[in-house]
Amino acid sequence: MPEMFRKLRRNRRSFMKLCMTAVTASQLRHTLAWSDGGARNYNRVSLVGSNGRPLKSNDLEVGRNYVFHYPYVSTPCFLIDVGDPLDHAVELRQEDGQGYTWNGGVGHKKSIVAFSAICAHKMTHPAKSISFIDYRHETIKYRDTGRNLAAGEKLIYCCSEQSVYDAKRGAMVLGGPAGQPLTAVALEYDENRHRLSAVGTRGGEMYDQFFRKFRSRLQLEYRVTDIGELVQGKTEVMLLENFSQTRASC
Repeated sequence: MPEMFRKLRRNRRSFMKLCMTAVTASQLRHTLAWSDGGARNYNRVSLVGSNGRPLKSNDLEVGRNYVFHYPYVSTPCFLIDVGDPLDHAVELRQEDGQGYTWNGGVGHKKSIVAFSAICAHKMTHPAKSISFIDYRHETIKYRDTGRNLAAGEKLIYCCSEQSVYDAKRGAMVLGGPAGQPLTAVALEYDENRHRLSAVGTRGGEMYDQFFRKFRSRLQLEYRVTDIGELVQGKTEVMLLENFSQTRASC
């Protein structure tokens, strides 16, 4: 009997060791999935509507401008349903030359994307009084990086200096002086409950410069002392016209 108990203990120890190895391997795979250049993890935050309930992917209207704040309480982002599946990865590059991968859209149609709404040139962004940057679902004309006349749809356009970003390809720069794509917000989609969460960012960030340049106004606008406080738990998604009193037309 004692020998049988010893064998059972050895078998139990072996089983527990195997389980721990499997857990470690799973955690490693999750870490590696975020290990490419330009990827950062932040708090996992649920996207919710004005009623505080989790936002579902089919709650979004195709082509509308939605705004939420992430990863900080004072950093606005665009949430967009472009309407078409974006099931392709795009290789992009930050201004410092570091490459990263944008993995496309999420949601039941893989058509939902999110980007920082802070322009990568002079950090123009939606404010509560006015927004000089927005998403244009319809076809618009613009000047490309070579100053040639071009046309395209599903673009993010900044009126300040005419920087243009392609929402279908990870906010790649198509025109204007911006030196890199808009920071992409990494979204996760719960296929069972059709809910969306923000979990991190990809690409070049400008948050430190943003805080230094606009600190006083952001503190007044958001009524917070710490504009660099991380969003926790949930973040409200609202239409841009409900966030900014005026949208600049250009």
